[in-house]
Amino acid sequence: MEEILLGAKRLSLLKQNMPLPKYQRFHYPQIAASQSRITGVYGARGVGKTTLLLQVLRNLPLQRENTLYISCDHPMLQGVSLFDLVDSFCKSGGECMVIDEIHEAEDFEAHLKSIYDFLNIRVYFSGSSAVRITNPDFARRYSMYHLPILSLREYLEISLSIQLEPVTLPELLADHEALAHRLIQALPNGKILKYFEEYLRVGAYPFYFEDTHKYVDRLGETINTALHSDLGKLFHIPPDKIATLKKLLHTISISKPLELSIDKLASLTGITKTTLYKYIDYLSRAELVRHISHEAKRFGAIRKADKLYLSNTNLFSALSVEKEKGTLRETFFASMAGVHHQLHYLDQGDFLVDEKYTMEIGGRTKGFGQVQDLDNAWVIADGLEIGSGRKVPLWLFGFLY
Repeated sequence: MEEILLGAKRLSLLKQNMPLPKYQRFHYPQIAASQSRITGVYGARGVGKTTLLLQVLRNLPLQRENTLYISCDHPMLQGVSLFDLVDSFCKSGGECMVIDEIHEAEDFEAHLKSIYDFLNIRVYFSGSSAVRITNPDFARRYSMYHLPILSLREYLEISLSIQLEPVTLPELLADHEALAHRLIQALPNGKILKYFEEYLRVGAYPFYFEDTHKYVDRLGETINTALHSDLGKLFHIPPDKIATLKKLLHTISISKPLELSIDKLASLTGITKTTLYKYIDYLSRAELVRHISHEAKRFGAIRKADKLYLSNTNLFSALSVEKEKGTLRETFFASMAGVHHQLHYLDQGDFLVDEKYTMEIGGRTKGFGQVQDLDNAWVIADGLEIGSGRKVPLWLFGFLY
């Protein structure tokens, strides 16, 4: 173990000496200030979990030799007991560790529990978004943070080197005209719709800013890694079934959200219904797909198919799909509003948010025809810089976090 620890320390030094982006994701202040002995960050592949934890580690008031970064997918750590490695580091004076890709470690949940129970060390770890499901104790034992894709607000902050404040949903709806004016004035050229179109194509993942020309290729690689490494290892999915998952993902991407009944999906993909439900759940856990249930399901009143969306608009590019505008708009809205709010779909209107607000998504000229007789109903319009009354610009929902 001593030799492995020495190797891990050498790699950690190399990793910690690498340049880091200056931009800090919105969870950084809470994680940096956390008093928990074990803090976890989970989320989809490519959203910046590693960068965030390295930023936290670098800014701790500790000597570099008393901190350690490891990634559990490194070949050197294959077959190594995570607990034994952390124990050895503690005995050598270690005070804080970042454990990246923790879901790659054998029995990582049991090892984390033992680290928490028996070792006096602060641990930050990152893992697949599926980790939060496999062990509900995580939320009770450790401080857990979900890191979503970049919001439109964050994309603008990085692109333009400016600072923009997030807004809550009640603030947005109560004062959207003044908010839109203020935010547009904060942009160097005020062209919010231009930046919004960019975001829909390339703005969801921070690695876009590392090499803009290779973004789509890298996003495709990210999808493949999520399927093979995250889902494959966590749920013991054999390689031939990963190909079926890919086919299912592509089928969802080329269809309108309500076109796909379970029967039709099963027919198109050649998957049994039982397996199909399981695979949709897997894709949802990897944050590649989002499924939204009908509002009547809250009361168990009816059996209605869930609406299936890709998790964000950038995934259409990686899957080589030219998406129809309506689905693109709804996908963006769900990806932003779904981070902090509960979403259902409706027969009248597109989304019910927090069981309170009815949202109808459409283009610039969209009217209130479908929702005019509903209380607390709003039209969310694409192609609109500034709204009025109960008609709100779609882009503004990119400022919810």
